This record gives sequence, structure tokens and C-alpha cells, in this order.
Amino acid sequence: MDAPVTPVAIDNDHQNPSKHLPSQKNTSKGGWNAAIFVIFVEMAERFAFYGLAGNLITYLTNNLGQPVAAAAKNVNTWVGVSAIFPLLGAFVADSYLGRFKTILASSSIYFLGMVLLSLSVSVIPTHSRKPVFFTALYILAIGEGGHKPCVQTFAADQFDENNPEEKAAKSSFFNWWYLGIVTGASVAIVVVIYLQDNVSWAAGFGVLAGSLAVALALFLIGMKRYRKQRPTGSPFTRVAQVFVAAARKWRLTESHGSRGICCEDDRVPGQTMGPKLVRTNQFRFLDKAMMIDNDDAMRKSRNPWKLCSLNQVEEVKLLLRLIPIWVSCLMFCAVITQLHTFFTKQGSTMSRSLAPNFQVPPAALQSLVGLTILIAVPVYDCVFVPIARKLTKNPTGITMLQRIGIGLFVSILNMVVAGIVETARVNTARKHGLIDTPKAVIPMSIWWLLPQYVLTGIGDVFTIIGLQELFYDQMPEEMRSIGAAAYISIVGIGSFVNTGIISVVQMISSKHGKEWLRDNLNRSNLNYFYWVLAGLSAINLCVYMWISSAFEYKKVEEYNEISEGKELEMEGYSDVRV
Repeated sequence: MDAPVTPVAIDNDHQNPSKHLPSQKNTSKGGWNAAIFVIFVEMAERFAFYGLAGNLITYLTNNLGQPVAAAAKNVNTWVGVSAIFPLLGAFVADSYLGRFKTILASSSIYFLGMVLLSLSVSVIPTHSRKPVFFTALYILAIGEGGHKPCVQTFAADQFDENNPEEKAAKSSFFNWWYLGIVTGASVAIVVVIYLQDNVSWAAGFGVLAGSLAVALALFLIGMKRYRKQRPTGSPFTRVAQVFVAAARKWRLTESHGSRGICCEDDRVPGQTMGPKLVRTNQFRFLDKAMMIDNDDAMRKSRNPWKLCSLNQVEEVKLLLRLIPIWVSCLMFCAVITQLHTFFTKQGSTMSRSLAPNFQVPPAALQSLVGLTILIAVPVYDCVFVPIARKLTKNPTGITMLQRIGIGLFVSILNMVVAGIVETARVNTARKHGLIDTPKAVIPMSIWWLLPQYVLTGIGDVFTIIGLQELFYDQMPEEMRSIGAAAYISIVGIGSFVNTGIISVVQMISSKHGKEWLRDNLNRSNLNYFYWVLAGLSAINLCVYMWISSAFEYKKVEEYNEISEGKELEMEGYSDVRV
């Protein structure tokens, strides 16, 4: 439908202070009192996810009899699908159900999937376990699709950006949010993996199903405290309108044929009204979508497929700026997938004795990543940021892009170190005549793997948290679930990238002698594979630095209160509007 418009006039929004004053929300809802419930829900969900993902390759190789390379690909594929479904879940949340209802529905699906998984390793007959197991895995992926993009965004929505006190609280929210979910993941890796290795797989998966039941109950307990955003309709329609309108006016210029620029505020009623965006110079071809031609000026109503507002055009520009960042972080996520695959298989060949009757489960070392993050996040927030703030004069210490870039560098160092340790492991096996005995324990402590797990945690503190904040902060208000899904999908596509690299490495290495990645790790060249990842990551970092140097952060109108009349003076851009 066409939208009603007002006659052409000078944009005088800055003369109406009431439009830009902090929103008057129900103070009994939202804030930390509401967000804490959602954080505990996410902790329980992460407990379930990592309790499954952390040791999945062990079940696939030892119980289902899959080759190591095939099992690694299956783990990567499942993780990838689990991280891509959130794009669909975010679309449903933002367009139709809203975040609260989507979280409720997806949590129920997730719980049912975990119950089926528990049954598949216990009461289901042996000959039918494999198809039921994989069916349950992908039901869990569907549940992840609705849960992942909405929970973090829903929790962040509990802080009002127009309230200075709550806005300040939100700046630390992402650090403490990540700290919470890492706690859940770390506990799962220590407790659940121990149950899987020493009691039974049914017991381990049963505990995970119980955690999801608790999560669902907690979410419902906090129901009356939540601030809930209404669904806004398909955000992709608004994006498409900008491209269509710009294409229809491709010959129009501001100096020839244009009657001004449409600056009307057409955001959806009922949504949080954030500050209006300032016009930017990037992607100027899209500006044609907001130029008013003679036909637009004659109309009593605005055709949204021919004329878009300045705010709508700038929202699309925000999306386009994030795409290169998204692409340049895929290699980072391809590297961290080694955590659930080859790092675990390395550990399974090494000496794991802590006491005469206790063996460290190889997957349990993943808890070191969580422990590193538990230590590093408070250090980052309470030590690093204040010191950096004094040096850079930036309120956050360093920018989001700088934070991400540091993590990308750490991932390169991680793969170099992992390759060195793997070389030492193989040399130890050769020295003791164990090169052709893949199931023998190599007399080299599993704690040699400690540096690569710690570096994985440090990389996460910089890049993963940085991406979370970037894709929340830089997305249009009504598309923040999509932003969360986009950040999560980096992990998913990164897993597919890693699978592709494995396939290419296997193909090339088999043509030139022997495959690098074989069931007998002692006869493999896993160290070469790690160094290939390090080289690709180094190239990727150079590309990222080039992309980030041209990145423009979101620009909004700023207002200063002056005189007793409290007029608001706009710093920036004044235009003709419809």
C-alpha cells in the first residue's frame, strides 16, 4: 500500500524536541532484573549444546564406526547447519512471531530433540540407532535456529538505549553475557563428557535434556518482567524497496530532476524509536531511492517501491557495510572448529593420567577454553579497557573492529603453535616405535595441548564478543535478530569452509603421495594441515585490515540541549522532506 505523505517542506525535525527525548518505558520491566533470567536460559542451552558438540566426534568414531575425516566432516556439517538455521529463525522472529514467542517455540523443539537423542543411544535397537541419532541431531539444529538469534537480542532489548543509565549497563552486557554462556559450556565439558566417557552416553544426554527442561521453566518464570518488541513485518521487504526504487530512478541526480530528499520517519509504530540515521557518502547509488521526482511530488501518498526515506536507505547501507566484515571472519571460524575435531583426536592419543585410576577425557580439555574466557573477560573489561581508554580516549578502549582484528591475529598464532605441538607428538611416537600403533598411548602429556586451547579462548574474547557487539550495534533496530543470526552464521559457514579445506587437502595430498588426514594420526600430516590454516588465516587478516580501514560506523543525529527553551540543535544534515 502507498504510505500517506505531507507536502514538500524544509526538514524541521530538530524543532520538535519531544520526538528525540528518552523514551518513557515501564521502569518495572526490563533492565538486569529481566536480562538475568535470559542469561540463565542461555547458560542452560549452551550447557546442552557443548555437552553434545564437545564429544560428538568420539561417539561417531567409537560407537558408529566412522573414519576420522568423515566424522570431522559430519561434526562440521551439523555445527554449520545449526548456525545457518538462525537466519530463518531470525526472519520468523522479526517478521511474524516476535522474539519471545520464537524463543518459547524453539526451546520446546530443542528439548524434544534432546529427548529423542537420549532415546537413540539407549532404548532404540542398535540397527536403527544411526538414522534416529542423526534425525535427533538435525531436530536440535532446527531448535537452535530459533533460539540462537533471538535470545541474545531479546536480552539486550531489556536495556533501553534512550535511558543513559541502561545504555551504560548495556555496554558491559555483551562481556558478561558471553562470560555466562562460557560458564555453561565449560561445566558441560567437564561434567557431561565425564559421564559420557565413564558412565554411559544415555546418562550424559539425559543430563542435557534435563538442563533444557530447567531452561524452559526459567524462561517462563521471568515472563512478566520482559520488555517485548512487536514483529515489524519482513525486514527484507524494506531492503528490496530501496534497491527497486534506486533502480527505477537510476538516471535521476540531485542537481537534475530531483525535487528534494524524503526524510520522513517511516519506522514502525510500537517499536523502540532509536535515533535517526545521518546521511553518509558510501553506496551513493542507493541515494536515488530517496530522491523526489515530479511524479512523487504530485502524489498524495508515497509509493514505497518508488520512494524511500533517508532512514530506510541508510539502514540498507548498514547491511552492505557488514557483508565484507562477515566474509573476512569466516576463516577465523574455520580455525576454531578444530576444537571439536582434531584437537580432541590429538588428545586421545596422548598420556592422560592424572591419578592411578583417573584418565582425563580428551574432550574435557575444551573446558580450558572456557576457563581462559572466564579469566580473560573480567581482565579485559576491568583492566584492559580502562588502560586503553586513557590511551585512545575511546569510551570502549578500542573499537569493535580493532577488537575483532586482534582475535584474527591470535588465531594465526594458534595454528602455528598447534602445528609445532603436533610435530613434537609425531616425533615422540616415532622415537618410541609407536608410529604404526594408532591406539597406543604416546608417552607425551596431553597438557602439551594447553597453549592451543588457551589461544582459542583468547581469540574468542576478542573476535567472537567483538562480532556479537558489532552485529548488534550496527544493525537497524528492527533487524537485530537478523544481525545476531548473521553473526552466528559466520560460525556455520566457517565450519563448511573448514570441511571444504579438508576435502581439498585430502584430494591434493592423495594425488602427491598419501592423504594428510588419516585414521592413524601418527601417519598423518596434521601439522601440515594446521600450517595451511595458519597461512590462509594470515592472508585473510590482510584482507580484513584492508576492509576495516574503509568501514564507516553507524552515524546518528546528535542533539545538544541549549537555553531555557531547550531547543534541540541538529549537528549534521538538514534536508527537504516529504
